[in-house]
Amino acid sequence: MKEHRNSMVAVCTVGLLMLALISFAALTGRRAGAADQPSSNTEVKIDNFTFQAPSIIITAGTQVTWINRDDMPHAIASDDKLFKSKALDTDEKFSFTFATPGTYHYFCSIHPKMTGEVVVK
Repeated sequence: MKEHRNSMVAVCTVGLLMLALISFAALTGRRAGAADQPSSNTEVKIDNFTFQAPSIIITAGTQVTWINRDDMPHAIASDDKLFKSKALDTDEKFSFTFATPGTYHYFCSIHPKMTGEVVVK
């Protein structure tokens, strides 16, 4: 009888641990390869002289919007001259729609050490 009770306790304990792990995974929303999935977040904030999402993955046809949250002006330009914004003051935005798959590198033309990339799947 004691052996049966110990077995039941062990089974219940393992079951509760598995339930806790499944619940934790569901709450955090993480799944294998999630970092490689296209993003539905298409806004890139500029703050403290950095692009807050320095690399994003999107699907072709997605519009990306950069918004300047910094106190200094910034201008977004692609390395391949595909797009270039005017100087954006605080809270101003610039948008570009990426139609073709590929990797697009960009930078701030006022502060060239600020860089980022958009990966279009």
